[in-house]
Parts: sequence; C-alpha cells; structure tokens
Amino acid sequence: MAADGPDVQLAVKSGSHERDAAPDRRDPLQPTDRVLGRVVACSGARATISATLESGGASPDAWAIGKMISINLGATRVVGLVYEMRAVKPVWEDNSENAVHVEVELLGEVVEGARDKAIFRNGISIYPPIGAAAHRIRAGDLAVIHDLGARAGVAIGALTQDSSIPATISIDAMLSRHFALVGTTGVGKSSAVALLLRKAIQARPKLRVLVLDPHNEYAHAFPDAALTIDAAGLDLPFWMFQFEEFSDVVFRGRPALDDENDILREVIAMARGRYRMPANQDISRDLNATVLKRPLDPGAPRRGADGAPIPADLPAPYRIVDALAAIDELVGLHEARFPRASLRSLKVRIEGLYADPRYQFMFARANMIESMAPVVGHIFRIPQYGRPITVFQLAGLPSEVVNAVASVLARIAFNLAMGSQGGYEILLLCEEAHRYVPSDHALGFAPTRQAIARIAKEGRKYGAYLGVVTQRPGELDPTILSQCSTIFAMRLANDRDQQIIRAAIADASASTINFLSSIGNREAIAFGEGVATAMRMRFATLPPAELPAMAGSTPEGGPRREPGLEELVSRLRGS
Repeated sequence: MAADGPDVQLAVKSGSHERDAAPDRRDPLQPTDRVLGRVVACSGARATISATLESGGASPDAWAIGKMISINLGATRVVGLVYEMRAVKPVWEDNSENAVHVEVELLGEVVEGARDKAIFRNGISIYPPIGAAAHRIRAGDLAVIHDLGARAGVAIGALTQDSSIPATISIDAMLSRHFALVGTTGVGKSSAVALLLRKAIQARPKLRVLVLDPHNEYAHAFPDAALTIDAAGLDLPFWMFQFEEFSDVVFRGRPALDDENDILREVIAMARGRYRMPANQDISRDLNATVLKRPLDPGAPRRGADGAPIPADLPAPYRIVDALAAIDELVGLHEARFPRASLRSLKVRIEGLYADPRYQFMFARANMIESMAPVVGHIFRIPQYGRPITVFQLAGLPSEVVNAVASVLARIAFNLAMGSQGGYEILLLCEEAHRYVPSDHALGFAPTRQAIARIAKEGRKYGAYLGVVTQRPGELDPTILSQCSTIFAMRLANDRDQQIIRAAIADASASTINFLSSIGNREAIAFGEGVATAMRMRFATLPPAELPAMAGSTPEGGPRREPGLEELVSRLRGS
C-alpha cells in the first residue's frame, strides 16, 4: 500500500524499519547484476560515477536527479544523492551506448550491524575507491536511512523515491524545538499544515493548538477537533491589551507622538483607579488626588484610591466612559498640563473606536467580563471539551488591529505555558508569519515580534511551541527561522528564499536545496531534528472533509458562493 493515501498508518514505532538489508527489492527473476556504473572520481563530499545509457531511452533502472544510490564497499555501503548528469560526448548516438558522468553527493553510510541488522550513519568513514561499483539502492537501505531509531514517529506521507516506504517524523522533536513550513503559493502548504496538526494532536492528546488564520481557511479542516473564533464571536476585552498594543489600536498603526502616549497612559491609569473606587466617589476627586497634588512622572506607576500602584500594562478592567471622563477633566484644568487639542483628538479617536461595529469584539461586552479566566479558557481550550484546536480567524478583523490582536494572543500563550510550569502545552501556529515577524525590523509591530520571538527563544522550557508557515521565507526574520529546528521546504522558485533555507538548516546540502525550484505539489524536503536525515517526501492525501477551504469555496477549490448585496454591505460595515 502506498503511504501517501488517506489511510496511511498513524504511527511507526521505533526500530520498525530495522530489517535484513541484504535482499534486493527487485523481482528475483531480474538479472543479478545491479551495477549501474563505476566511481571515476571522488572528493571529500562528492563522487563522479561513469555509466552507460542505451540509446533507446530511459529505463526503470536509469539514473534520475534526486534519487539515492549506493556504492558497495562490502560490509559498508556509501549512500549518494544524484544531483547532476551529463553526457561525456557533446552528441547523443542513437545506435550505440552513450557514456555519461553522474555527480553524486555523499550523504553517509549503511553499515551491517549485529544480527545482520543495518544501521545508517551520517558522514563518511571509508571513501569509495576508483572503480567501486555503484548500485540502485536497496529498499531496506532506504528505509534504514530514514528510520527514527529509538524515537517514536508518525507517518505523514511517503518517500518520493519509493512510495512503499513511509515518511516518518518525530512529533516530540518537531514540536519541542519548533518547526516551519515554507513554500510558494499553490503547492499544498495549507493541506500539509492540516495534516501535521492532526498528527500532532493524535500523538499529544493534551496539546492545545492556536492557529492564527489570516485567510479563514482552517475552520473546514478540523470540523471534529477545532473551535472556530471569528470577529462576530470574539470577546477580547480592550483592558487585556498592554499599553503598546492598545496604543496601536487607538492610533490605527501609526507611531504615537510623545504627548499622545503620555496622555493615553495617564487616562488609562486614572480610569483603572476609578474602576476600583466606591460608586459614590467622583472622578474629579480622583483627578485631584492623582494629578493636582503631585507633578506627573510618566515613568512612575499610577495609584488607585487604596494607594496601590496601577501599572499601565496591568490586565485589570476599566471602563471607557471613565477614560473619556478623565479626558474631559484634563481638558477642564485651569492650568492645562497637556495640549487641549491633543486631548480632544484622543477623545474623538476613542469615541470612534467605541462606536465602530468592527471593534465590538473589544468593547461590546468588555465590562461584562471582570476576569481574564473566561477569555483565556475559551481561546486556549481549558478544558478542551474534545476540541484541542482553536482556529482564530483574523480576516474579519480590521487590518489595523490584527498585529495588536496577534501580540495579545502570542503573549498570553507564552504566559499561560510558563504560569502552568509546563502543565499546559500550547502550539502557536502563525500562518503568513512574515506579516508578524518581518526581516526588516522597521516594519511590523514590535510587541508582536517580541511576543513571538519569546516563544521561539524560551518557549520550549515551558511547553510553548511555535509553528511558522510562510510563502516568503526571505521576508521572515531569520532569527525566528533559525529557532525552528525542523523545516518542511516545499517548492520555492525564488533564489533568495532558497538561500534563506540553506542558511537556516545546518545539515542542508547544497544539492538538496537545488531541488526546491522543481519539486511537485504536496512534495517537500524535510530537514532537522524531527527527521532521521534530510528526506524528499510527499505528504499524504487528506480526505475532502479535512482539507482547508477558503470561506465560501469548496475544499476542492470550486467556485465561491456569491453573497447577496445586503449581506455584502453588512460585512463591509463589520456588522
């Protein structure tokens, strides 16, 4: 059975590919001579093999770019990867055999161990001599090369070279050291992500997954395992935003001026203090207590009626009406401490946000929720109730607030894992990750970058994991990509993107990377900690009911439903 079908085996236990490597995989009736050519040159990392090809064209035994071959040295078989072929003569002769030179990269050795069990070792201890015979690699050797050894693995597809051999990965290594999936548009990234997530939650039942979905395509992929949160069903109170995040929302993504930030910080602190006061205490008394009796120190924490400090980033509730009242009181001061024009401008901005139906997820029910617990429990599936995945649809949110929302979610994911001391394992999957952590630090939103970078650098200690998906690895912060120790590289046509992948993976051979511009859809080259060795593989096919689909379209990519005019206008208004 081919391993790329929907009924691919879920798990491949350790050592399952340890087998007697001596038998050839060919039909016993075929000729016993398996020699394809002879080594005519060898360097530290490469070898040249001389072979002859018949004029009649390719045969099943012919050389092919990207395939592995073996060079027999007795108890040791050197494994090579074919990356270049050329005819010795400049012309092709139709009526005779033609000599060719085949360039191979030396990857490692298959060594016969105890009880005739073969093992694979990276690196070369014995180099092939001139004249050594090159063979088609045995199926047993190919399986041994990609065997995870003592680590448990799951099958996610099949090897491109031999579809009878499953492509296996270690979910534990992939998650705990983060992973990335890169590839250009249309190569099957989304379906590969859906497959990896399904395998992850099957192997780690306690894992919680938060998918930042900018195109609203993953809700269809997990009908039985995910909760979908869209703009209409989202409750993310404004008071859970840290100061920089809320400032980014208020000023619609533009950098705030110093006066504007100082005013907003003061207003939020006063509103928080007011929220903690008795109902009969008016805001003017708070204003006198907190502002008039001492000069403003922007770096000092504000204090409430009980004298306790109120940090600007404290996730404590406050009311927008109190913030607006605080602005009015500041405007009415006899000795204005802030420009009145700036105060009035801030009030108009906050009132506009509060009345905008697109921002109701922040304001409509914010003061019905006085604790972070219900929000965090809902988004991060505590308890799971059989649905460990949360698909967070970002497409329905205003574009200027997406970065701030992503920052809030990434920050809470890390804090939740850290606060639980590893009791909660959380995977944050970032689709279109170059939007949040671009390579140009002048772009993007600094708090989002910091929150995601913190997961990448420190998260594994606490059970916070990162999955990065992008079609533009050249535009992704290389620091983030370098923290991903397992990379699935699908087709990449851009030279810069290929160079980024080469730099990110220490054991990525130059010849393997060269295949990235021509591999097929659903194919990938997997590198890193999650695999035994770099492998070219094809992801398994998911059933239609588990494929991602854009909103309004079929999973197979059929036509999208046309909404009515009233429905369309309602969407545009955010209502």
